[in-house]
Amino acid sequence: MTTIAARMPFAGPRLRPPCNLTASRPGPRRAGLAVVSAAAGGPLPTVLVTGAGGRTGQIVYKKLKERADQFVGRGLVRTEESKAKIGGAADVFVGDIRDPASIAPAIDGIDALIILTSAVPKMKPGFDPSKGGRPEFYFEDGSYPEQVDWIGQKNQIDAAKSIGVKQVVLVGSMGGTDVNHPLNKLGNANILVWKRKAEQYLADSGLPYTIIRAGGLQDKDGGVRELLVGKDDEILKTETKTIARADVAEVCLQALLFEEARFKAFDLASKPEGEGVPTTDFRALFSQVNSRF
Repeated sequence: MTTIAARMPFAGPRLRPPCNLTASRPGPRRAGLAVVSAAAGGPLPTVLVTGAGGRTGQIVYKKLKERADQFVGRGLVRTEESKAKIGGAADVFVGDIRDPASIAPAIDGIDALIILTSAVPKMKPGFDPSKGGRPEFYFEDGSYPEQVDWIGQKNQIDAAKSIGVKQVVLVGSMGGTDVNHPLNKLGNANILVWKRKAEQYLADSGLPYTIIRAGGLQDKDGGVRELLVGKDDEILKTETKTIARADVAEVCLQALLFEEARFKAFDLASKPEGEGVPTTDFRALFSQVNSRF
């Protein structure tokens, strides 16, 4: 296990709004990606989810396959083991997002990209909860947030842009407005800072995008809670700052269906189950969002 000095990806002025987008986009409102394809009688849009072996990525991949009347689903995983874990189908590609050439076959011919890749910290061995204190975490060599959440996501965005992908949905995390957030201290690796840099890169890319900054992820059923959207980590100041992975996955797919989700970035959480009304009108949900970054 190698220790490296923490790096900050940028210094100076705060992150800016996308430089190539104006505050409003004149002209008629367009339908989402899948709706346009269906209305035109053309082929269904091919959608790739990267990080398909992860806990949220698996749900997105499964939903894509279940909605074969709307999407042609693909997955990208890092290992053959992960591929086998989600069924081992021919539409699951194995590649390393840090290596552009290795992900090219998965990207080729897609219409939309859902990015769910993330660096994953590991707990240092020897922690004994009975003795109190806090566990320490580290990232494996080559798998630091700078390499995965910045370079790896940049590679995906560049590949998507090179073939004219029609929409990119990027799932990040709330907390990115605070460089002192506890998640940045994991492994001394500034994970939220690197995630934020990738989000800015996407927003500046010129590609239609939806950036979803999820709250604390929970392994619970989806579709049974009222979803909440916000900006600038305002939700973190409330008691409702968690979200089921299944709900995040659903929002990813719904973002491909509605023009109201395009060129927008938002925080996402939910009310506790039993409070409020479960969200079913996603156009209305996306219409609440007016922030582009």
